[in-house]
Amino acid sequence: MSDNNLYTVAFYNLENLFDTINDPNILDQDYTEDGRLQWDDDRYENKIYKLSKAIAHIGAKTLSAPPTLLGVAEVENKKVLNDLIATEALADANYNYIHYNSPDERGIDTALLYQAATFEVVRSKAIPLLVYNEEGIRDYTRDILHVFGKLYGEEIHVFVNHWPSRRQGAGETDYKRIAAAKTLHTVIDQIRVQEENPKFIIMGDFNDDPHSPSVKEHLVTSNFYNPMEKLLIPDERGSLTHNFSWNVFDQIIISTNFFDAYRSKLTFLNADILDEHFLTEWEEKYKGFPFRTYVGTKYLGGYSDHFPVFIQLKKS
Repeated sequence: MSDNNLYTVAFYNLENLFDTINDPNILDQDYTEDGRLQWDDDRYENKIYKLSKAIAHIGAKTLSAPPTLLGVAEVENKKVLNDLIATEALADANYNYIHYNSPDERGIDTALLYQAATFEVVRSKAIPLLVYNEEGIRDYTRDILHVFGKLYGEEIHVFVNHWPSRRQGAGETDYKRIAAAKTLHTVIDQIRVQEENPKFIIMGDFNDDPHSPSVKEHLVTSNFYNPMEKLLIPDERGSLTHNFSWNVFDQIIISTNFFDAYRSKLTFLNADILDEHFLTEWEEKYKGFPFRTYVGTKYLGGYSDHFPVFIQLKKS
């Protein structure tokens, strides 16, 4: 199948892509030259270079161009996005992006990079994720980014997510991610009332696996398909590791009308994780794990603690 018949849609958690400038409005002090992580220009430029190299490889086995659509998480601001898309590896893609500042205390946001030559943005907005603890105190987490646009003339709703973390424990924080799933479904249900047969791509770091209740029971209803469910092999493969176990928190979920070749200009072809050797740890104990930028305060100089995930769509 030729390049002209394929589009790659991807998601990548970039692991704390901060610039080196202290922003007094967010908790980014660690990511400064004098901060706890000694985050200087050399380290920043090395990370930008490596991330651009990884992004350029997404889907490269079947397509010679970077992803048409790329959702990202853990970006600080527009400066880091501008620096990323201006790199030599990505300059020819002519990326533009949609980004809104979120209320996250650390200042890490989501964004959607898109090739303006092939994807037309019609409108976009940030959907607030209102999550409260048992005391009624709001957890200021990332918004859900909603971008509505046209790819190959096909209208598509894209949602980029970075759901609340498991930092206090998976069971203790389940309710937060279930709330995120319900928030997203409320928006999706409203769109389905207003539009006939709308198409959806839901991507992000869900901080839950495909079989977790928030995803399996509250997000992937009968009208959706999650190709990432088949990619998780607990002792062998995933998009990130925790305590030496694999997870697939990074997922791309599609509406089932992407399988309708008669009514759709774009249909689902495949899904995968980009976990090639250059993105992995070489040290024997962690061999094959994502080659990350930091472990605690120890600088490794890698790419990210997550692998990118992607799907490919073909023209019908």
